[in-house]
Amino acid sequence: MRATVGWIAAQQAPDGALPWSTGAQLDPWDSVEAAMALDTGGAHDRAAAAYRWLAGRQRPDGSWAAEYRDGSETASAAESNHAGYLAVGVWHSWLSTGDEQLVTELWPAVRGGLDLVTRMQLPGGAVGWALRPDGTADDTALLTGNASLFQALRCGTALAGLVGEMQPDWEVAVTDLGAALRTRPDAFADRSRYSMDWYYPVLGGALTGAAATDRLALDWDRFVVPGLGARCVADRPWVTGAETCELALALAAAGRRDAALEQLTAMQHLRHDDGSYWTGLVFADGVRWPVERTTWTAAAVVLAADALSGATTAAGLFTDPAALPTAGMPAIGSLTGGAGTALP
Repeated sequence: MRATVGWIAAQQAPDGALPWSTGAQLDPWDSVEAAMALDTGGAHDRAAAAYRWLAGRQRPDGSWAAEYRDGSETASAAESNHAGYLAVGVWHSWLSTGDEQLVTELWPAVRGGLDLVTRMQLPGGAVGWALRPDGTADDTALLTGNASLFQALRCGTALAGLVGEMQPDWEVAVTDLGAALRTRPDAFADRSRYSMDWYYPVLGGALTGAAATDRLALDWDRFVVPGLGARCVADRPWVTGAETCELALALAAAGRRDAALEQLTAMQHLRHDDGSYWTGLVFADGVRWPVERTTWTAAAVVLAADALSGATTAAGLFTDPAALPTAGMPAIGSLTGGAGTALP
């Protein structure tokens, strides 16, 4: 894992930008995931630089561009899951480091992103996937993105407690979103051929207990290829590392740690000698595809390994969604032993 974190760090630009790989595109969601892996591996200054890079490029409406290259926007669409995910990264950073100054510094960007998410919420609780040119939310909602936003809103609510700025609108939004994820499958576009739509309601914490177990059992044979990992798409002979590791996180959250370890082990055929990971394998042909090694695939491996080993203080973020505080947390000052003293 040290080698993998070192490879991720080597892809980071001097200004803190954390793209898919050196010189490749950057999107906000995947950049946050990669920054979490840096914190997991102890590269806290690099993780903070990645978060500061994102905060410095947030638009006035709370959004980010869908893609950047060399610091410039190359795909301008504003997506709700991109706007929300910084909250997960900052909460993970707090769990990893107890750095109250960084939380305070990044709080305005977190607040701006989640305020936008709540403005994009549709009647019935689901959140539109993107902004239209006129600034209104598209009425198409994507299940994977919404499951990620469920986690983001909960992390944001926890951060709000830390900084002493409670956000009751977020609490209402996450309650309505959770109800939609659990009871209104018709609220989301049909993308059931993608494995992420299968496991993400468990990974994001919307489904727990027996409901989580039942959901993971339902499509297991459609998506899991024994010994190789999880398919990205049900009707393609293609297993992918990130989806396999995210499935491992969902399995761990559902209490199936042995099955989670089995999946993390199965995808190690994608590991490169330098600690990086290939995106996927077309197993019918024995061909790695696409021909790329990405920070977000490597990051998913690191986060899954941490979740299963419990090696860091942030490991429980994914394995125990029910433990995430949602409201009423004391502010930062009362959680520390004094100025500059972080939580143990």
